[in-house]
Amino acid sequence: MSKLVNNESVEETFVYVFDYEDIADNATSANQTIIGQVPAGGAVKQVVVHEAVALAGATDITLDVGTTAGDPDEFINALDVDAMSAPVYNTGDAFAASNAGGVELVGATATDTDILAEWNGTVASLTAGKVVISVTVVNLGKFA
Repeated sequence: MSKLVNNESVEETFVYVFDYEDIADNATSANQTIIGQVPAGGAVKQVVVHEAVALAGATDITLDVGTTAGDPDEFINALDVDAMSAPVYNTGDAFAASNAGGVELVGATATDTDILAEWNGTVASLTAGKVVISVTVVNLGKFA
């Protein structure tokens, strides 16, 4: 048996900030951005998206977050970011309505796996905006 000491935690949080130029530079499946990693022996607890500065210049901006390079939507799926009125969390394919609060872990892996963000829409038309993405993972592997 082990007890965590003051500065130890089984959870790790990655935070990635995209301004409107970053969104335009990292759009489509050809330009997905690595925003964190699910470590070996870990899983995702929650993913939160916050539109810190309203996106301006386009009204069709969507976001996917997940681990599948072809369609990373396990954690956030086709989120209409420019229509958000409050932070949104755990809307991806791997999160069910019953665990939308992050109670159940998803994306468990035996190997280190990158977490990807993919932007879509008329991103070249954006003139303002900032979006913050937070990914909290449970990392049991670091205690193995």
